[in-house]
Amino acid sequence: MADLRVTYDETANAAYVYLTDPQVRTRSSRMYPCDPVEVDGMINLDFDEQGRLIGIEILRASSKLPEYLLASSERLDADGA
Repeated sequence: MADLRVTYDETANAAYVYLTDPQVRTRSSRMYPCDPVEVDGMINLDFDEQGRLIGIEILRASSKLPEYLLASSERLDADGA
């Protein structure tokens, strides 16, 4: 199983799940916002120039992602571990 890179900013309560090779720098070409009513929050899907899904931004992350994933994520906030 491949390692999954997840960053989390507890202050903003925002997480980002990277779906790309960590050795390759990939730029987002297009962002698709999921319907906030349907998902009870804001989730954005990032795609590269070839239309491949490269990452997922999750706002209100503590209510959307499992605690173990947030606890093991790379912290971006000043209070992070």
